Amino acid sequence: MRKLCLLLALFAPVALAQGQVTVEAHNFLKLPSRAGSLNLDRVEVADYATLLIPAGVSELRIGELYMGREARLGIAPAEQTFRLEVQRGEIGTGSHITASGAAGSMSKPASSGRNLDLRFVNVQVSEMTLDVRGGIGAPGHFGLAGADGDAAGCLWGDASRGWDGQPGGDGQTGGAGGQVRLEVPASFPVELVRVRLDGGAGGAPGEGGAGGHGGVGKGCLLYKADGAKSGRAGQPGRAGAAGSAGSLKVVRF
Repeated sequence: MRKLCLLLALFAPVALAQGQVTVEAHNFLKLPSRAGSLNLDRVEVADYATLLIPAGVSELRIGELYMGREARLGIAPAEQTFRLEVQRGEIGTGSHITASGAAGSMSKPASSGRNLDLRFVNVQVSEMTLDVRGGIGAPGHFGLAGADGDAAGCLWGDASRGWDGQPGGDGQTGGAGGQVRLEVPASFPVELVRVRLDGGAGGAPGEGGAGGHGGVGKGCLLYKADGAKSGRAGQPGRAGAAGSAGSLKVVRF
């Protein structure tokens, strides 16, 4: 019960009161799911807090943005470019704007980092990170184990050898890094912005299947039927390739 209460406190619903959003320190809040653009007068994300923006939101315009130390804006993966426009504000030391891709799975490939179109008009920055890395590729599937050999019999002959295991699958390619367009005034300290554009790591190789057990021997009245060898383990697959890196374009105005 205690863990449930802590979880509910951590993922408390966000209230959009008169175009204002406040995320208390060490908390995690998510904007309501919606599609298209959203205008907010003031957004405050306190120290070590996170505000998550759903995938359906493609544009967010903020009048005032204040991010504390190690605060985070998390932007869910999606194919369409996400535009963020901030008129004024302060971004604290170690803050992040994260739009990295999702890891791949057996049912879907890794997604690319989300493309970002950012415009900061009058924003003070101490030190921040833009993260649009691609998602990690899906791991290769495990190879099937080989079937066991038949046991020896006194009337039906020798034991049979175990079957070899099947090879493991190859890891899948990681997602590409996102494309970032950063519009800032001539005086904006771009050197204080760290941009992570790496493609996602390739998926791990699948392990080969185990070899089947050889058939067991049998002691008979006039002779002994020997057991058979086990099959060989399958070869592992190959690691997936890393995704391509993204790019950064800085536009001064």
